[in-house]
Amino acid sequence: MCEHLEQILTCHACLSHSKSLSDEENLKLFGKCNNPNGHGHNYKVVVTVRGEIDPVSGMVMNLTDLKEFMQEAIMEPLDHKNLDKDVPYFSEVVSTTENVAVFIWDNLQKLLPQGILYKVEVQETEQNVVVYKGEETIVK
Repeated sequence: MCEHLEQILTCHACLSHSKSLSDEENLKLFGKCNNPNGHGHNYKVVVTVRGEIDPVSGMVMNLTDLKEFMQEAIMEPLDHKNLDKDVPYFSEVVSTTENVAVFIWDNLQKLLPQGILYKVEVQETEQNVVVYKGEETIVK
């Protein structure tokens, strides 16, 4: 397995005022993240790929290639963006850390060789971490 880490800076509203929830329900559900003007995060993203080690290169995947895929799948669409306003995916999907992980997974799946992506870890804080392995989401 090999991993690469990137840090992305984003802002999002965290569905602060969901049309389907009252102000009180939003506050109860989202706590301090409930801010109608949004709030920002410095997410750390760790992408793990796995597969057979190439006998010629000695690598599962060239890390330079992985970094380029991560640039296209993660950094370009998300870094220094307001997720809810600047990323079309989040106009219909709540911009939680879980859904950020799914978004990243889906984008990477389109670029990486078939079956090599193992997991996407999104660290909102040191205490709030989401690990996504396709259909399996683990909240630490």
